[in-house]
Amino acid sequence: MKPSVQDIFRHFPNLTEAQKNQFEALDELYRFWNAQINVVSRKDIDMLYEHHVLHSLSIAKVLEFLPGETVLDVGTGGGFPGIPLAILFPETSFHLVDSIGKKIKVVQEVAQALGLKNIEASHMRAEEVKGTVDFVISRAVTQLKDFYPWVRAKLRKGGKNTLANGVLYLKGGDLTEELAAAKLKGVQQFAITKYFPQDFFLTKYVVYFEAQ
Repeated sequence: MKPSVQDIFRHFPNLTEAQKNQFEALDELYRFWNAQINVVSRKDIDMLYEHHVLHSLSIAKVLEFLPGETVLDVGTGGGFPGIPLAILFPETSFHLVDSIGKKIKVVQEVAQALGLKNIEASHMRAEEVKGTVDFVISRAVTQLKDFYPWVRAKLRKGGKNTLANGVLYLKGGDLTEELAAAKLKGVQQFAITKYFPQDFFLTKYVVYFEAQ
């Protein structure tokens, strides 16, 4: 059976009616925009809620962002993981950036259609972002040894959450060599199947490491 928004509701039972409506709206919005600007693989659009929305929300099973915290989504593409997390945490500020302008246009249009006031979307590279944030999120844009130097200076150390300020990175496969090459301290790997039993998540992880 094709994944649906009900999968989101089942895993996140405390959503408000407004949040449920926003999650429900994602399917139609992404079908509309994907027909014009390909931000989700054409064959993948039917799997939007599992492969993109639920995958993004696995970060929320590892860490619940606090009101007032700031989060930078690097290489957001069509808005993942940033948009689903911005729906889930309306009092947290999210800055979504991507180097491809047409993808950021989709993010801006989707955020506006959903009425999300806690999203800023910018056509820029991570290195160009001004200021600092509490957390950086991303979905496998490159090897971690290359990724962390882009965002190192953007992270405020410390923090008040259950995990110290740092990076939450969605990655798949055997990460042993990649993590060794990155030489990061305090790395934690969270298997997504611990939270979501679908086969799609069998070899997928949320990789966390604190600001260093």
